[in-house]
Amino acid sequence: MSKRDYYEVLGISKSASADEIKKAYRKMAIKYHPDKNPGDKEAEEKFKEAAEAYEVLSDDQKRARYDQFGHAGMGGNGGFGGGGFGGGMNMEDIFSQFGDIFGGGFGGFGGGGGGRQQVKGSNLRIRIKLNLEEMVNGTHKTIKVKKMKMAEGATSKTCPTCNGSGVQLKVMNTMFGQMQTQTTCSTCQGIGKVADKIPAGANAQGLVKDEEEITINIPAGARDGIQLNVRGKGNDAPFGGTPGDLLVIIEEEVDQTIKREGDNLHQELYVSFAEAALGTKKEIPTVGGKVKITVDPGTQSGKILRLAGKGLPSIDSYGKGDMFIHINVWTPQKLTKEQKDFFEKQMSSGEMVAEPSGKEKTFFDKVKDLFN
Repeated sequence: MSKRDYYEVLGISKSASADEIKKAYRKMAIKYHPDKNPGDKEAEEKFKEAAEAYEVLSDDQKRARYDQFGHAGMGGNGGFGGGGFGGGMNMEDIFSQFGDIFGGGFGGFGGGGGGRQQVKGSNLRIRIKLNLEEMVNGTHKTIKVKKMKMAEGATSKTCPTCNGSGVQLKVMNTMFGQMQTQTTCSTCQGIGKVADKIPAGANAQGLVKDEEEITINIPAGARDGIQLNVRGKGNDAPFGGTPGDLLVIIEEEVDQTIKREGDNLHQELYVSFAEAALGTKKEIPTVGGKVKITVDPGTQSGKILRLAGKGLPSIDSYGKGDMFIHINVWTPQKLTKEQKDFFEKQMSSGEMVAEPSGKEKTFFDKVKDLFN
């Protein structure tokens, strides 16, 4: 079954403001909240669908990416910047991430606000270097990540202080009588469980250092400095909680040939004096593969050729940038006696001038005769 358009899910237009998006999501979330629709699977799916739409449209980078490429651009493994709940986001994830949007009107899944907390492992942060071609076209990277994992044989037991509730009740005597307050359990920190059996080499929470091989999907159009969120690939949580996330920061490798300026690319092309005089065809590399360009006869050093649409995909709008080829004419450093005599004759006759003139065509005809 294909995904519905995120704007359609929230019932808003594509030009909706951030405030309109938030209001629309709050309305949908309250309407289909599990507390108001107990046991209703259809309502639960609509609740998740609205949360997924809000997660993307409330983030400027993800929204721009979605507007340009749709669902396909959100990718796997959390997509571009971590989009998409469909691959493992549960109700606890939704409440932990968007709980504040309800303004305190609801508790966690099935109520329970202030009770036992869902423990989550800590996030990991890594950096990956990509060349321009990988950033433009997308790629997959398989890397080894050092992380904390639950030790084999580690077990937990119910917290003896709060009996698994995650909270402690305190009674205070005041001038108005006795007052009862509820605080997070100081022993288990609200988890409701404490360590029971800890294998050798594990820490107090039953975690050990380990290494895992992870394949990361880099979507097309990535940019230097963006962060991808790979859900559930961070450190394990103690006592069977939810693993943290792997945060992948993209770094652009310095390209010695192609330079970037926004969505546009620049490249220098050196041609010989003869090629500039006579004209030629050159094959040059671009981020989309090699292309052939034509250097016209009489091309001057410093001329710039524009290849439309051969730049980077725009992240803020539709379309692509351009590639600009900067022509540099290479002046020969060693000449044969025949070539030297030819150039000396041209200089002495005044036909070789450093500015455009009516004699320029005649000069190129002579150069063509010489080099042929």
